[in-house]
Amino acid sequence: MQSFFQYRRFNKHVTRQYERDRSKAEALGHHNNADLDTSADTSATASYDDVPNPASQPAKNRDMEEAVHAQDYGDMRDPEKGEQSGNGTVEPPNAAPSGRQGDVAGEESEHMQELEKQLSDRDDGGIFEPINTGAAREGERMSRTSTVATRKTMGTALGTTLTGIDVRDRSTKEGGDGKVFVVGYESEKDIMNPHNWSTITRIGATVNIASIGWVVGFASSVDSAALTQASADFGVSEVTESLATGLFLIGFGVGALFAGPVSETIGRNPVYIATLSLYMIFIMASGLSPNIGAQLTFRFIAGLFGATPLTCAGGSISDLWSPMERVYAFPVFANAAFMGPIFGPVVGGFIGQSSRVSWRWTEWITLIISGLILFNVVMFQPETYAPILLKWKAAHLRELTGDDRYRAEVEIRDVPFIKRLARALYRPFVLTISEPIIILIALYLTVIYIILFTFLDGYDFVFTQTYGFSEGITGLSFIGIGIGLCLASILVPIIYKWAKADLAKVKEQGGTRLPPEFRLWFAMFGAPAIPISMLWMGWTAYPGISYWSPLGASVLFGYGILCVFISSYQYIIDSYEIYAASALASVTLIRYVAAGGMVEVAIPFYSNLGVHWTLTILGCLSALLVPVPYLFYKYGVKIRKRSKYAVV
Repeated sequence: MQSFFQYRRFNKHVTRQYERDRSKAEALGHHNNADLDTSADTSATASYDDVPNPASQPAKNRDMEEAVHAQDYGDMRDPEKGEQSGNGTVEPPNAAPSGRQGDVAGEESEHMQELEKQLSDRDDGGIFEPINTGAAREGERMSRTSTVATRKTMGTALGTTLTGIDVRDRSTKEGGDGKVFVVGYESEKDIMNPHNWSTITRIGATVNIASIGWVVGFASSVDSAALTQASADFGVSEVTESLATGLFLIGFGVGALFAGPVSETIGRNPVYIATLSLYMIFIMASGLSPNIGAQLTFRFIAGLFGATPLTCAGGSISDLWSPMERVYAFPVFANAAFMGPIFGPVVGGFIGQSSRVSWRWTEWITLIISGLILFNVVMFQPETYAPILLKWKAAHLRELTGDDRYRAEVEIRDVPFIKRLARALYRPFVLTISEPIIILIALYLTVIYIILFTFLDGYDFVFTQTYGFSEGITGLSFIGIGIGLCLASILVPIIYKWAKADLAKVKEQGGTRLPPEFRLWFAMFGAPAIPISMLWMGWTAYPGISYWSPLGASVLFGYGILCVFISSYQYIIDSYEIYAASALASVTLIRYVAAGGMVEVAIPFYSNLGVHWTLTILGCLSALLVPVPYLFYKYGVKIRKRSKYAVV
C-alpha cells in the first residue's frame, strides 16, 4: 500500500522536474527560433529541415557542444555486464519531429547568451557536468550525467535541459544498434533519492526493517523455552523436540541465499511483504501441527521465509543512510536482530511453565506480533532500492514523453534472473573457500551464534538446575544479555566522532572514503569480552556463589557479541562492495547452519560435560578468534590487495 502511494508521489515529482526542464527548454527554443527567423532573411540557402553545419555555428554553440562530447564516459557501464557506454553523437530524447532548423549566421542575441549561461550555471551541477548520486546499492555504482544534446532547436533544447540522463549505445537482439537513455537521479540532492528523504521518514523505515529482524529472531527461540511441554505432547524426547529450533535456524541459513538476488530484481518491499506473509502461514501451521514430523517441517519452511531481513536489511539500511550515517543506523538493526532471540525465551518461559495455556501459544504470540509488524510494513514502509525507484522514474518519463528509450539501469540488463540467481547461489561458496576475510569472520560469527543458541538449552543447566529458578525466571535471565547489547551502543557516538575526524584527514589527502578497516573498532573493543564472559560464567555458576555473578557475565557477553557483529557486517560490506551480498549470504549460511546443528547437541553437551567445562570449551574457542579484528586492522589492506573480489 505504501509503495503504491509512493509510486504516485514519484509520478508527481517526475512531472514537476520534467515540466521545469521543459519550461526552460521552451524559453531556450523560443529565443533560438527568434534568432533563426532574423537570420533567415540573410541566408538564401537556409532550409526548414536542414541540420546546422558545426563550422558555421557561433563559437559559443561549438564550445557548448564540444563540452558535451569532451565528457569522459569511460566509467559509465552496466554494473551487471561491465560494459562501457558509448559516447557518440546521438539523437537527443524528445527531439521535435519538425522544429525550425537552418544555418545560423552571426552571433546569438545577448538575451540568448544570458539564458544559456543561466542554464549552464544551474545549482545542480550544470547541464554538461556529470552528476553523481553518491548512492550505491551494495557496490552497484550508478554514476549519472545529464542528457547529451547535439542541436539547438526547440525539441533538442529539452534534451539539453533534462538532467540525470546517461545516453548509451545498445546492441539490439536483431543485431542492430540503438540508443538508450538511462535514467538516474537528477543530482545529489534529488528528493527521490532515499538518502535525501526526511530524517523522520528514514528513521521510520529503519525501525520497520529492524522490527522484522526482531520478530523472526524472536520466532527462532521462543519455542525453546517450552521444550518440556511440547516434547510431552508429541511423545518424544527433549533432544528431538529441540530440532524445532535447530531446523528453523538451518532454514534461516538456506533462505539467505535466495532473498538477496530476488530483492535486487523486484525490490525490497515485495520481498519483505511476501516472505513475511509466507513465514506467518507456516508459523500458524507449526502451531496446528498434529505430530512432531509436521512441526519440524513447518518450522524449517518458516525459517526459510523468515531469512529475508538477514540478507536484505543491510542493503535497505545502505539504501537509506550514507556511510557516515550508518555508524548510527546499523546498530539499530543489529540490536534488534539480537534482541529477538533474547526475548523469545523470556516470553516462552512463562508460557512453558503455565498450566492454563498450551505450549502452542509460543506460536500464536509469534503470529500476532508478526501480523502487527506486517501491517505496519504494508502501510508505512517505502520502497528503498534505488534501481527500482529509477525504474519507476523511467516509466513516468516514458509516459510523459512518449519516448520508449527511457530506461532504468535494472531494465537494460541482459543477464536473466535465473542466471543471476544461479550465480548468487554458487558465489558464496567460492568466497568461502578463497577469501581469508570471509573464512575468519564466518568462523568468528559461527562460534558466537553457537554460544548464543546453545544458551537456549544451557541456561536451564546454569540457572534452573544450579539456582532452582523456574522456567519463567530462567527466561528472564536472558535480559542480562539484552542489557549488554544496549551497553554496546554507548560506543556509537565515540566511533562516530572518530569517523568524522578520520574522514577529514582522508579528504585532506585526496581520498573520498574511510578504509574498511575503520569498521573494526567495535570488534576490537568487544572481542575480549566474549571469552572473559564465558570463563566468568562457567566458573562462578555454583550454588554457593550468587546468581548475580553469572548474570553479570551475561551482560558482558551481550556487549561483546554486538560489537563483533556490527564490525563484521560493515567490514564485509565495505570490503567487497559489489560482492557484499554474496559474502554476507556465505557468512549467514555458515553461522546459522552450524548454530542449528549445535542446538541439537546442546543438551547432551551440557549434560555430559557440565556447565563449567562446557562454557570453558566455548570460551577457549572464542579466545582463539579474539585476534581476528586486530589482524585485519593491521594487515587488512594487504589481504584485500591479494584478493580477487575485495576492493583495494
